[in-house]
Amino acid sequence: MLLLQVPVELGRDEARQAAREELGKQIYRDARPSLTQRVLSWVWDHVSELFDRAAGASPGGWAGLLAVAAVVVLAVVAVRLQLGPLQRAGSREPPLFAGRARTAAEHRSAADAHAAAGEWAEAVRDRLRAIITGLEERSLLDPRPGRTADEAAAAAGVAVPSSAAGLRDAARVFDEIWYGGRPATADHDRALRALDDAVRAARPLAPPVGR
Repeated sequence: MLLLQVPVELGRDEARQAAREELGKQIYRDARPSLTQRVLSWVWDHVSELFDRAAGASPGGWAGLLAVAAVVVLAVVAVRLQLGPLQRAGSREPPLFAGRARTAAEHRSAADAHAAAGEWAEAVRDRLRAIITGLEERSLLDPRPGRTADEAAAAAGVAVPSSAAGLRDAARVFDEIWYGGRPATADHDRALRALDDAVRAARPLAPPVGR
């Protein structure tokens, strides 16, 4: 049997070169972890170290840390449920009316102009403003510029019960268009026109405000 003659002693340079040649073989390159695996391993090691430190500093160790984490999660869920999915950055919706005061006739004229130009969102806004302003001019509503669309529709529904449902729907459509990103259409404008006519023709059951 032929035996390979391997030198017993190697110099430093020879040993380094032999190791480099050995590790450079394909079998070692194939067995080396991928870059993704190395990054994930590094991240996991550091995350584990952070959790270990937090557990050591928390009363009760890991059990105490998990209890604190559970309380935080429950608090976040409770706040989320309280705010609701459609809660916006502000504490309430912007008021329905803005800028200088206009008469109901002026709001209707503006709504007509927007509709003629195909500006349906603006037409819906001015038509709803015309409805509320018209009730104020008839002394059926107390003039209050700071009302939101929902508040104005609720107050108007009390003054004109026969149109209460239509007023609530109009306020909802207004909110969806102006604050929810829903595209406005000519159908929305026609519905608001019909509601305006119905409110103007209705005989209110509630006594005029202030009388």
